[in-house]
Amino acid sequence: MMNQPEKTDNFFERVYKIVQQIPEGKVTSFGAIAKALGAARSARMVGWAMNASHNLENVPAHRVVNRKGLLTGKHHFDGTNLMQQLLENEGIKVVDNQIVDFEKHFWQPKING
Repeated sequence: MMNQPEKTDNFFERVYKIVQQIPEGKVTSFGAIAKALGAARSARMVGWAMNASHNLENVPAHRVVNRKGLLTGKHHFDGTNLMQQLLENEGIKVVDNQIVDFEKHFWQPKING
């Protein structure tokens, strides 16, 4: 039987591999990442992985939002509007913490299983 921390670390690494593939100017959701990993009910764990990723420069966590395009993780970034600024620098318009034209900017990760 696998011990829990190892399983969590592996899950987080798999999340980061997907997040690293999100193209500039695109976003995806916690749930879409979970589904791509074959763990559709693990959106909250994807959120935990994103919260734990802030010291990893190669993980563009600002490109992960909730299923409605809300910047639910923004309070985990330094500075009040850093997440919004990073997205706007990539050409994504944000109004009231929500991505404008969310469908246009949405990136669907490949299902890895």
